[in-house]
Amino acid sequence: MFAVIQTGGKQYTVAPGDEISVEKIEGEAGDSIVLENVLMLGGDTGVTVGAPLVTGASVVAELVENGRGKKIIVFKKRRRQNYRRKAGHRQWFSKLRISEILAPGDKPAAKKAAAPKKAAASDTAPATDAKPSAKKAAPKKTAAKTDAKPAAKKAAPKKAAVKPAADKTPAAKTAAPKKSTAAKKTAKKSED
Repeated sequence: MFAVIQTGGKQYTVAPGDEISVEKIEGEAGDSIVLENVLMLGGDTGVTVGAPLVTGASVVAELVENGRGKKIIVFKKRRRQNYRRKAGHRQWFSKLRISEILAPGDKPAAKKAAAPKKAAASDTAPATDAKPSAKKAAPKKTAAKTDAKPAAKKAAPKKAAVKPAADKTPAAKTAAPKKSTAAKKTAKKSED
């Protein structure tokens, strides 16, 4: 059986088990989505064409993921006018896996596997509650470290301020002999 559906302003031919990428549909991975804009149904009994839609028909799909497509570059230029504009764009999409196609009057099949997934999600919920408390404790430790760092930085300028100011008069320059680089290095080590 196949169907032609419309979503996001586009039309898609789908069959059970197919995976298609469509314009973004709100939801989370694993959610069940019902697409009711069915334009045509085909199968063993023949083809049913809607006018414009097949009343009562629907397609059930599972949302696999929401993502963003490949980046495209939008470049505008007007020659000889010194006008150039460059922009990028990544379009959002939803990846759907078609579960079943329902003809008018059909009911969706009940899934028994859906209940254990919910139970598994509730089992992991307490574990995730414990993790954020550990994350909250970590910033407190780093806050203590960051408080210590500025104090050390404040101490360094005080040492620089303690040095006596050099006499910059011309007589002082000629009277004092120049220090060699080795003498400067030893003087620097003694200050530290």
